[in-house]
Amino acid sequence: MKRRAGEREKSMKKKKLLEELGKDRLPYMTPVDADFHQLWKSRYSKLIFRKSDTVPEELHQMVQEAFLTLREHDCFFQDLVRIKGKDFVTPVSRILIGNPGYTYKYLNTRLFTVPWPTVGYDIKYCSPQIHDVCKALIRLNDYLHIEAVKALQNLVETKEINDTTVIDGEQNFATSLAEKESISKDESSCCVQADNYISLKNRTSYNMTLLNYMDPLQMLYLKQEPYFGMGDMAVSWHHDENLVERSTVAVYSYSCEGSAMAESDEEILKGRDPAVWHVGLKVAWDIETPGLAMPLHQGDCYLMLDDLNMTHQHCVLAGFSPRFSSTHRVADCSRGTLEYIFGQCELALQNLQTDLDSVALSLKSLETAVIKQVEEIHNEVEFEWLRQFWFQGKRYLKCTDWWLKPIAKLEEFWRKMEIMMPVRSSRELARRPETRMPSLVDR
Repeated sequence: MKRRAGEREKSMKKKKLLEELGKDRLPYMTPVDADFHQLWKSRYSKLIFRKSDTVPEELHQMVQEAFLTLREHDCFFQDLVRIKGKDFVTPVSRILIGNPGYTYKYLNTRLFTVPWPTVGYDIKYCSPQIHDVCKALIRLNDYLHIEAVKALQNLVETKEINDTTVIDGEQNFATSLAEKESISKDESSCCVQADNYISLKNRTSYNMTLLNYMDPLQMLYLKQEPYFGMGDMAVSWHHDENLVERSTVAVYSYSCEGSAMAESDEEILKGRDPAVWHVGLKVAWDIETPGLAMPLHQGDCYLMLDDLNMTHQHCVLAGFSPRFSSTHRVADCSRGTLEYIFGQCELALQNLQTDLDSVALSLKSLETAVIKQVEEIHNEVEFEWLRQFWFQGKRYLKCTDWWLKPIAKLEEFWRKMEIMMPVRSSRELARRPETRMPSLVDR
């Protein structure tokens, strides 16, 4: 309900903004404009850009080979998402790689991580090449984490973060974390520093990366950017969803330059070369501040620091060549991990007891609140996890079968909770697991 209200509010804001614009377009700037850097510094200072020549060459090679391997193995998938009550297939193909047992939900679709190598987890990949892919991406993840810490430190030092929780101790921690990922336990200000350490770590410790791929020349149609006239969009204006508040988003971009490139007409888009991929930024729902279009070349990286993802919106403007990106994020997984959903199941099953003599199952409590809680968890397991996995999550079996065991365990929990439900109408009984679960498995 809250999400629908938010979608209606955004729709109304967009409609109002477009009505105010009429046939006009808002101004925007690219690096060829004289005032570009002044605009970037004054209104987009929390966008940090790293050119490809600042990234270690070995890392470039590992990551770019990983992208190509995933494409060769057909491991990029278009998602079915829901926007304003309607289902759409995304123009961009994606795969989620990250911490074992983590998921990421966007536009009502839950993605399940292909787990990257993690101490304490037995992860079997379908091929050595897929193992190398995940190893390369966790290397990139570690690198971008350190870069994010450095960038946040610089931001703190220039006093651009208006956050009362950011104090001098955090500056010290940024340096410490970037250099050696540790703090001294015996300092007199241990408690204060520990709080700052946790805050900084929570905002930069990426637990997953959402990889994207698109070949614009294979697309029959791409939406036009509506406010500034920036041209073809691969991804529309948005805020990234379900992230830890004020956490940094880090993006590594790799466009396959040198493939078929058409002649660009710079006059049409006033400085935004349509052959080159760009990230576009604007202040959310603001018609006064010019937009920003930053060109992206092979191996370029950018960081969206602090609250930039909350106060601004961004889009991805398509070029002519195929492009990959790895978008590292600190996802809010308070309700999106196996640990969480298993805990919910165990909570629900506390109301189930077995008679040792007859081996019959019965409920400990018939209180309305208890029954309602069990039903809510039962629905969450089915609709937020099982249906989502069997509909789209099983695509990742091309990479690993790691999720099959925990999903089987969730199905067993689901069946026990199904038994716990009060007697239902004949219509509901027709949807019992004998008829319902096979339909999910067969998808």
